[in-house]
Amino acid sequence: MLSRALTSLVRGRPLPPTAAPLHLNVYRSSHRCLSMPAREHTYEYDLCVIGAGPAGYAAAMRAYDLGKKVLIVEGGKVGGAGVHDGALSSKTLWHLANDYAIYSSVGLGTTQAPSWDAIRNCLRSATREKTDILERQIKALETPSHVHGGQLFLQRGWAKFVAPHAISIAPNDALSFLATADNFLIATGSKPRAPAGCTLDGHYFISSDHVTELSDFPKSMVIVGSGIVGCEFASCFATYGRTRINMIDRRERLLPFEDEDVANVVEKNFNNLGVTVHHDMKLVNMSVVDGMVEYVISNNKGCTETHRVEKALVSIGRDPCTAGLGLETVGVKSKPDGSLEVVDNLRTSVPYIYAAGDATVDVALVNVAELEGRSAVELMYAKDLSYPIRPIRYEALSTIMFLSPEVACVGLNEQQARQKKIPYRVASLDNHFINRYIAMRQTGGFIKLLAEARTDKILGVRVVGQEASSAIHGVAMLIDRGGTLQDIDYCIHPHPAITEGVQEAARILLGTSIHKPEVFETCEANSNAVIRYQCINSYK
Repeated sequence: MLSRALTSLVRGRPLPPTAAPLHLNVYRSSHRCLSMPAREHTYEYDLCVIGAGPAGYAAAMRAYDLGKKVLIVEGGKVGGAGVHDGALSSKTLWHLANDYAIYSSVGLGTTQAPSWDAIRNCLRSATREKTDILERQIKALETPSHVHGGQLFLQRGWAKFVAPHAISIAPNDALSFLATADNFLIATGSKPRAPAGCTLDGHYFISSDHVTELSDFPKSMVIVGSGIVGCEFASCFATYGRTRINMIDRRERLLPFEDEDVANVVEKNFNNLGVTVHHDMKLVNMSVVDGMVEYVISNNKGCTETHRVEKALVSIGRDPCTAGLGLETVGVKSKPDGSLEVVDNLRTSVPYIYAAGDATVDVALVNVAELEGRSAVELMYAKDLSYPIRPIRYEALSTIMFLSPEVACVGLNEQQARQKKIPYRVASLDNHFINRYIAMRQTGGFIKLLAEARTDKILGVRVVGQEASSAIHGVAMLIDRGGTLQDIDYCIHPHPAITEGVQEAARILLGTSIHKPEVFETCEANSNAVIRYQCINSYK
């Protein structure tokens, strides 16, 4: 029988102040549904995943593979920010803008930007297509697998820990009920951060969550924050030529975490698109005046400027969505910013509760969140695996910046190598040397490869140019496996392909390149084709 306190909770009433502690261990491994009155159920699962974004969804599917009975609890949209108002929708916006720019630049397309209604309908269609796939699979997997017995359920509602191994689930339109599980994964994602004193109202002050709800192209917009997301939206809106874009950048240059040569190409293209970047400026105040957003910025000398625009898009980072989970009830430790402390590979301070994705505020990327979710499940059920668990190799992390032009990254850049005091050699060649880029008529940008100075071990690659992301996944695997320049050299690449540029960079460092650095060390009158080679092999 359920205790009086637990029964009271399940029936939707608050626990009385004198309620006895809940003792749920007796229910932890029976995997049966307890009989209760109509609409009042207690479910038991091997794993309860809180959040159906990239980390939670991937974790649930991996647990299903291992024959586990899994409950996913999601109060918002299945897919999370990885699908809605984030990675998928924003990249769809970028691809539409990029295609428009390419066709216009070579005279094959119209010079008139498409309507915002058409763009918005395409964004919604993309997210709907992906959501349908995710929800279709969840529904299908409610039937236990005839191969391994795995079973998966989705419960709409908001989860809160109420006792060890127990959460209450509050659907939007029904009574709360209880669910218990042996293990839990917190994968609740994150939300856009707002500046102090500013409310993201969705009209004057917007975030990435509001872009698909715009009624039309803003005539003017300031982007607060010059990180990757802010730069991506600046690229998209400026490309269409319908919105005057200003950006507030507190630093001397864009993308300060990347090498200066990467940032220079991006900023040059921003200038060509008419984007105004307020460098070395901080936001002093932002308010609505006469139906416009008025913002005041100042430099380090105290000089101020006042500007007015139609809208402000805030992109200053994201905060973890961990409030209201009842973490203090079960002893899960969190940091002052709300992110969860993890020890022992994605495990929180409570042994049966894990965390993955943006809830830990480690690396806020979809691919990392998915990998962390899968890894957390494998750590939970290591005894069920037929192979040893491989730790996540964050140094082989690959990322894409959807800018103008596209930037793809894997491994270390030069400033990171210097910070780590790693002696390295670097080769960089302009996209003019790469036949695929010549064929595309898109030769702006370059490919840069870093290798350890003594061993030729690959450290990192940066590709700046159209379809840059197609050239880095092989390098990511080589970095993960400790690959060297020779591994790239002897790989037979397709032709013409962007990856041939990575191969040529490796051959420059090996002294066997087709294009000789000594010939192309400097620009000539009608050519921007330059090859750079440098060895950084000593540190104090």
